[in-house]
Amino acid sequence: MIDFFLDSYKNAPLWHIALEFLVFVFGILSVWFAKKENIWVYPTGLIATVISVYLLYVAGYIGDMIINAYFSIMSIYGWYVWAKGGTVEENLPITRTTFNEKIIGILLFIVTVFVVFGIYKYFGYEIKADNYVDMISSGIFFAGMWYMARKKIENWTLWIIGDIIVVPLYAYRGLGMLSLQYIIFTILAIAAYLEWRKILDSKKQL
Repeated sequence: MIDFFLDSYKNAPLWHIALEFLVFVFGILSVWFAKKENIWVYPTGLIATVISVYLLYVAGYIGDMIINAYFSIMSIYGWYVWAKGGTVEENLPITRTTFNEKIIGILLFIVTVFVVFGIYKYFGYEIKADNYVDMISSGIFFAGMWYMARKKIENWTLWIIGDIIVVPLYAYRGLGMLSLQYIIFTILAIAAYLEWRKILDSKKQL
């Protein structure tokens, strides 16, 4: 198992490995801060996603590159919303999605799948089985990131589903460090969902 993860790094430039390690560290920090409702989720996440855009572009994984570029943009948007979106006494509160927000999430998923598919076709990339998985996970993460920016608890449900999907995907592609990162993401996302639900339940009792 260890050899499986390490083999892919034998011929990788040292600075690429260093960049992937930075993505690993700042990505985990970002999810941890999100779990704690700390606005540092966005600057730490921004560092991770910007570096990921470059690494995934070099690796030729266009779908993943696009999702991380989107994450970067949404990190700036979410940073603004979390800082300015609440009352004077309290920043943007945790809530559940409305019916309209659920529809928006579904539309974001569908549009993302078709857009990523179209981009693969436009650039002439051969679409393999793992690329279809990539498209689905991209759609899930697009919707999840939008829910995160609005502090909707359902964002964690989508992150959990998406994380479970991409763990074997990254392992298959030889990106062992990212695969391990998403295992940790899954654990943190489950813990975050439980913590946010507890906060919601306590607000209901008040």
